[in-house]
Amino acid sequence: MTVGTVAAGSFGRLRGGWRSAHEAVDGVPRWVWIAALAVPFTVLPAGLWRIAAFALHLPIIGEGDLGSADARGDVPGWLPMEAYVVLLSVFSELVAFTAVGLIARWGEVFPRWVPWVRGRRVPIMVAVMSAVAGAAFLTVLWTVSIVNVLVFGETIQGRPLPDGFPIHFESWEGVLGVVAYAPLVAWGPLLAVVTVAYYRRRRSG
Repeated sequence: MTVGTVAAGSFGRLRGGWRSAHEAVDGVPRWVWIAALAVPFTVLPAGLWRIAAFALHLPIIGEGDLGSADARGDVPGWLPMEAYVVLLSVFSELVAFTAVGLIARWGEVFPRWVPWVRGRRVPIMVAVMSAVAGAAFLTVLWTVSIVNVLVFGETIQGRPLPDGFPIHFESWEGVLGVVAYAPLVAWGPLLAVVTVAYYRRRRSG
């Protein structure tokens, strides 16, 4: 067995896993499939912006705006800001990807890698109630956050934004931040639409 054969086999398994993770089950309308696949893309721009600005330190934050040293917030001192930003972005993308489960087989039957419940049917209401709670939380969170920041210049708690907050309309760097974060407003509503379709399909099946 050559290295090329092993690599080809690994790539084939990876491609098959990727396809099965995204493939819609029977009965999923195309528009629901598109909505589900769109959810991770509402999160991706913000993650890439964070990594570019605070992990790779690319010059996409305007002069006088908060840099990585100023934006630590409550991040523990032992955790490098770069690592935190990457972990946060990857975690956010994984959470967003769970929406795809609402149109795929792994959202109806627990995958083999899930201990104790592998191969069993996913309880409809467990999936639906989790998704409904997530959709409601995300809709409120990002709608209020984006409106507060861009319209009122406040945090989600209603406090004034810190000086140099990097998301604004006053420079191309600030506008880039706006463009990166604005799609997050669609995360909750898209998840809600896909959840309703999931419930109707599972109940009718």
